[in-house]
Amino acid sequence: MMITNVAILGATGSVGGATLDVIARHPERFRVWAVTGHHQVGKLADIARVHQPEVVGVTIGQEAAFESCYGHRCAEHSRRPEVVSGTAGLEAIAACPEVDTVVAAIAGAAGLPSVASAIGAGKRVLIANKEPLVMMGGHLMSAAAEAGALVLPVDSEHNAIFQCLPTAYRNTVMGQPPQESNDTAGGRYPWNVAAVTLTASGGPFLNTPIEMLAEVTPTQAAKHPNWSMGRKISIDSATMMNKALELIEACVCFSLPPSAVRILIHPQSIVHSLVEFDDKSVLA
Repeated sequence: MMITNVAILGATGSVGGATLDVIARHPERFRVWAVTGHHQVGKLADIARVHQPEVVGVTIGQEAAFESCYGHRCAEHSRRPEVVSGTAGLEAIAACPEVDTVVAAIAGAAGLPSVASAIGAGKRVLIANKEPLVMMGGHLMSAAAEAGALVLPVDSEHNAIFQCLPTAYRNTVMGQPPQESNDTAGGRYPWNVAAVTLTASGGPFLNTPIEMLAEVTPTQAAKHPNWSMGRKISIDSATMMNKALELIEACVCFSLPPSAVRILIHPQSIVHSLVEFDDKSVLA
């Protein structure tokens, strides 16, 4: 079995940490080829010490700080990774020929250039930051089709939809139905999908009276009732803005209009998504 070289863009965050854990459990299948981080230089140095990547990406101006942290954590004779910085460094990592899979976990719009670079290089791109698809989804999907890239959603809701779709879908580029397939015959949307439903916990303020919302604090808003996530996505979940972004992401990923994407408040978060087909069957 060939080992897959993985570049983790945003390795110091929650998604990056989960990815590193999976890779550590399956060393016969995956190798950490590159990691990047923003301001948590010490944590990034620890990750580099444990996983021994070939390349580490840091914010411009943090190169010396990383080298210092890494030097204090490793023996003098230890092999040191190549250090690159800034947007150009991230783009170079994402497009590097040695990299097979790119995990895009940089929060916000900052992750867009590296995602575009990975897609343009024909990589297998696991997108955990939905902002690039919200900002330029149509362009990115067209670029993926042209470059032969495979774009897969890491968001639990969209990954659940992906798993519920026919096998033929998994062999195509996200958002690009096969040109010749009986799966699309007779249906309004690709693969005879009638609609998809994204579930939402409702966030920490689901049962908070409207008149009390003016009193809530950022700390309360960042405390998700079910999941441990990064601060930005936790705040977006509290305001329900995250679900609006996920609706746009679903439309981009699965070639659906907004009218075919539903939102359901489901506080228990047991079911992440549902897919309804033209024959009225439902998979969840």
